[in-house]
Amino acid sequence: MAGKFKIKKGDRVIVTAGREKGKTGEVLRIHTKNDRVLVQGVNMIKRHLRPTQTEQGGIVEREAAIHISNLAHIDPKDQKATRVGFKVLDGGRKVRFAVRSGEVIDT
Repeated sequence: MAGKFKIKKGDRVIVTAGREKGKTGEVLRIHTKNDRVLVQGVNMIKRHLRPTQTEQGGIVEREAAIHISNLAHIDPKDQKATRVGFKVLDGGRKVRFAVRSGEVIDT
């Protein structure tokens, strides 16, 4: 079920469950249709690719998608997992903030 997510491309996240628990990385891509996220350096798999005209074949290691429920934002202040909230600033701009420390995530 596709929906709105509090995690966006470029955010720093930590894995909270599964065999990759505790690893951190930056969000590369979000697949909204199946609620999955590609995180840099997390959930690495090996793919056997055949050669094409532009690329050489062989065994390539790349990231696989991980479910969004297994991720949490990293608090900018203390680098630990945090929930995300929304608030409106004085200028009328809506921003995301870390519930743990109150620090604004959006710049």
